[in-house]
Amino acid sequence: MSVEPTSLLRLEKTSLREQALTALRRAITTGQLTPGTHLVETELSEALQISRGTLREAMRQLQQEGLISSGPRGRLSVRHLDAKEIRDIFGVRAALEALAARELAALPDRDAAVATLRHAVDEMDKWAASNLEDRIEADLRFHRTMCQLTGNETLLHQWSSLEGSIRMSIMFAGVDRAIKNMNARRHHDIVDAIESGDGQRAAAAVQEHMTGAASVLVA
Repeated sequence: MSVEPTSLLRLEKTSLREQALTALRRAITTGQLTPGTHLVETELSEALQISRGTLREAMRQLQQEGLISSGPRGRLSVRHLDAKEIRDIFGVRAALEALAARELAALPDRDAAVATLRHAVDEMDKWAASNLEDRIEADLRFHRTMCQLTGNETLLHQWSSLEGSIRMSIMFAGVDRAIKNMNARRHHDIVDAIESGDGQRAAAAVQEHMTGAASVLVA
């Protein structure tokens, strides 16, 4: 079986794009690239050792994720969130995750889902003494898993489209406030509500969780 050389080149290009995307996403969400920082193509392509075309592809993805925004003359910069935007993000997030919790609570065989979510909270405890980046990933993994377990692909897609903005909002108020929202007990409360089989209670637990988290971040 022969392989077209162009196929290999496309794979290589995709790999470079993904590596650039991962590096830039990490730099933004960890604060290495601070909100408002202008992103200069020549500097970034040289630093990452990739072509400007590949860099542009990665930057377009970051725009879609809500991590960077376009300003005057199309200049790209790291997105800066204000308090209203954060409350809006968490309001939409609460609606999506409340739906997920309600659907999971309605499952007649929800024991497996509950066990998976308990494990995800245990993972948060496991990373509690680690760096902020690992803690953020463990926290987001719990919430993403809750959406995945519903089997509702549209719900998961909509949640995933918010993930970049969620990451930015977590970094908005600094490390101390971000960590306060990652308390494992607060997440066990959501799982307890799902386990009860009461969809209204499960949705309310998520709404309370998100309202509290947004308040901590913008206080």
